Amino acid sequence: MVFEKATNEDIKQLTNLRIAYLKEDHGDLKNKELAILEEDLPHYFSKNLNKTIFAYICRNEQEIAACALLLVVEKPMSPAFINGKTGTVLNVYTKPEYRHKGYAKKLMNILLEDAAAMELCVVELKATEDGYPLYKSIGFKDSVSKYHQMEWHKRWN
Repeated sequence: MVFEKATNEDIKQLTNLRIAYLKEDHGDLKNKELAILEEDLPHYFSKNLNKTIFAYICRNEQEIAACALLLVVEKPMSPAFINGKTGTVLNVYTKPEYRHKGYAKKLMNILLEDAAAMELCVVELKATEDGYPLYKSIGFKDSVSKYHQMEWHKRWN
């Protein structure tokens, strides 16, 4: 297995892995949602890969077996992120036939080494129950805040 950062040649596989992750996480996607993802994700990766989104992959020959994404954002500084540089981990996904071999853990360690090299003040993620033990084992802590996590979603008709 080879562990490396994805390149533009990997965009099709990254798109497929993102969709597979979303299907496992959200259940079956509506046809309209799936069509939007299939059309727009390649453009997103083409525009942002290795600029604001970094894809760490585990490759078995030409097949990407696992991936982890790091979205890097620079925000106005605050005591919580003194230089403004933050990261969000997205889409940690291993194809079912490659699971329980330590690939996600190795990808996450590489991702965190890069986050430190990029001088990110904080790296955050939302953990599933399955992923929670992995993230705890590599140093992530539960976030406790006086703030409520809230979201607003645009409605797609």
